[in-house]
Amino acid sequence: MTEEEIVKENKKIAKQYKELLRISYRTLTDDDKTLIRQAFETAVDAHKDQRRKSGEAYIFHPIAVAKIVASEIGLDATSIAAALLHDVVEDTDYTLNDIEQMFGETVARIVDGLTKISHLKPERDVSLQAENFRKMLLTLNDDVRVIIIKIADRLHNMQTMDSMRADKQVKIASETLYIYAPMAHRIGLYNIKTELEDLSLKYTEPEMYQDILTKMKESKEDQDIYIQDFTKIISDSLDKEKLAYEIKGRPKSVFSIRKKILKQNITYDEVYDKFAIRIIYNCSQEDEKFLAWKIYSIVTDHFRPNPTRLRDWISSPKSTGYEALHITVMGPKGRWVEVQIRSQRMNEIAEKGYAAHYRYKNEDEENDENLDLWLNKLQEALENNEVNAVDFVEQFKLNLYSKEIFVFTPKGDLKSLPKGATPLDFGFSIHTEIGLKTRGARVNGKLVPLSHELKSGDQVDIITSEKAKPTNNWLEFANTARARSKIKSSLKDEKKLIAEDGKAVLIRKLKTQKIPFNDKTIAELIKYFKLKTSLDLFYRVGIGTIDNIKLKEFAASRSNAFVSFFKNKIRKPSAPYDIDKEEITHNYDQLVFGQEEEKLEYKLANCCNPIPGDPVFGFITVNDGIKVHKKNCPNAIQLQSNYAYRIIQAKWIDSSQQEFSAVIRLNGLDNLGLVSEITKEISNNLHVDMRKISFESHDSVFQGKITVVVKNKSILKKLMDRLKKINGIDKVTRE
Repeated sequence: MTEEEIVKENKKIAKQYKELLRISYRTLTDDDKTLIRQAFETAVDAHKDQRRKSGEAYIFHPIAVAKIVASEIGLDATSIAAALLHDVVEDTDYTLNDIEQMFGETVARIVDGLTKISHLKPERDVSLQAENFRKMLLTLNDDVRVIIIKIADRLHNMQTMDSMRADKQVKIASETLYIYAPMAHRIGLYNIKTELEDLSLKYTEPEMYQDILTKMKESKEDQDIYIQDFTKIISDSLDKEKLAYEIKGRPKSVFSIRKKILKQNITYDEVYDKFAIRIIYNCSQEDEKFLAWKIYSIVTDHFRPNPTRLRDWISSPKSTGYEALHITVMGPKGRWVEVQIRSQRMNEIAEKGYAAHYRYKNEDEENDENLDLWLNKLQEALENNEVNAVDFVEQFKLNLYSKEIFVFTPKGDLKSLPKGATPLDFGFSIHTEIGLKTRGARVNGKLVPLSHELKSGDQVDIITSEKAKPTNNWLEFANTARARSKIKSSLKDEKKLIAEDGKAVLIRKLKTQKIPFNDKTIAELIKYFKLKTSLDLFYRVGIGTIDNIKLKEFAASRSNAFVSFFKNKIRKPSAPYDIDKEEITHNYDQLVFGQEEEKLEYKLANCCNPIPGDPVFGFITVNDGIKVHKKNCPNAIQLQSNYAYRIIQAKWIDSSQQEFSAVIRLNGLDNLGLVSEITKEISNNLHVDMRKISFESHDSVFQGKITVVVKNKSILKKLMDRLKKINGIDKVTRE
């Protein structure tokens, strides 16, 4: 570079720095300015020899990120300094210690978090990318500002990606859609989320992007005229009320128009709400709610509202902190128009997300609590290690993009839950103990099954019982991360208790076979029954899968030294990996289909080769019977969308643990209290669940039919033996 060019570039850098201070969203004190100046000088020095792919000095990137943090998001001086320094430790000779000594612990912690994220290499493999995402979220433990600055960093990278290779552009854009846009949405940075989505679309679907953009530019003039007409009609009424307000038209993003076109299978011209009209009014915080409804009343005096499209996020703000009143009205020329009514404060929070809450911190302390609440929720999901990384990301995205529903407790308190939540999710959201003791639920006064999907406005009353406890089925009824993790850990504890009982039974049974109970015998038993851990063995004895007959077979094989010698030889390689591990493993060895979990003939699909334990579904082919595919099979989406009627639910189960239903027939002489004795006997047996019961009595002879759900045949046999002993019962048979 010539000297003249260097001077020119330095002037440009200085100009950018001045602009950074000028556009800062909050008032900067002299100390703040000193901190930012020091960070700026350190960054300039650190990056002095670096250039970006476009050829410009690297320092322009940290300044641009700091500008987004300062004006778009409105963070504090500490964050602006950290944004200026975000690449210093990773790319230059400066160490984290240097940063800590110069700028203090907080800035160093944020820079460290950002450096950790940069070291997570984006992976081709979705599950590794998902794992990276989980790790990235874990940096929230340090400071939420880490994620916010990272989002600003990604936004600037997306804005300046033109000079990159095409394949790199697509990769970065896809990752942005997968990770950063949902994060921005969750923190309430709606403007940034929209820009990230639109920029991603520009690289992932360039033709679609250009096409929609061109059409939007063409229709802008009509749109402006329409907004003027709309404004003219209501501004007189608003002026009469002496309100300070402004009316703006906000076009829908390219990404959301494309989403509508694909989802509803329509053309661009058929998308009716290509823009929203926003009425932003100025007032004190006490009058906000009153004025919002006053403006609502004025708008609906002129235009007919669509009653199903009213959204009141002022009385119940979204968990991102978003507040507004949304109405859809029939505007001029018979077109539906979305009108958003917000105060100046609500508008800032909508545009700048949680950071804007800090600005109102002194006036309204609760906003700070909202941020903590949100972080705690996120924390809970992160600490749930039960879920594998891909499920975690999908569930996290689901919780992000899913609309929220608001339900009431019996006392009238409001609870926010993700859409699709059930009474079980509600129970666990109130308190873990209530969730674990759930016996049933009443929604709006009516009894409903635990799988019932709640709707906004429902009043939910959980019926609890000391005897109730989670079953495997509960996992199918619970959708929130919190409920699922609590159910899983409760089931784990329950299994451990059964395993303890099983251990005592095993010691007794081995004694009768004259076999010593020691580590060697346990290892032999684990090998013999093809299990993995000692807990597996005790659990299966506890539930009766490994019964007397099987233990006798084991004793016989053991006493036959010759057979035993060869069996051990053959089985040596598959020695248990860690027999003392505190874990009960699933032995996925059976596929079942449909709600009834039937065993049917099937073939495994060659396109994705599912293995036991994979999430799968069945597809009924024309000539080949049922073909089983993995849920993430490349052909899954096409099969599910084109042939939904041929899809059959399927899952791998552990045959030793699966519950099954059986019908017991009873005959005998009728006497007073017989039915109560029978039901009492069944209720006393903890491992039996009664589903259906019918009794008929005719001339003092009675016949009964009971459908029970049991874990295995030995429990059923024990139950039938007990029923036979009841006075008056003659015959107990199984259908």
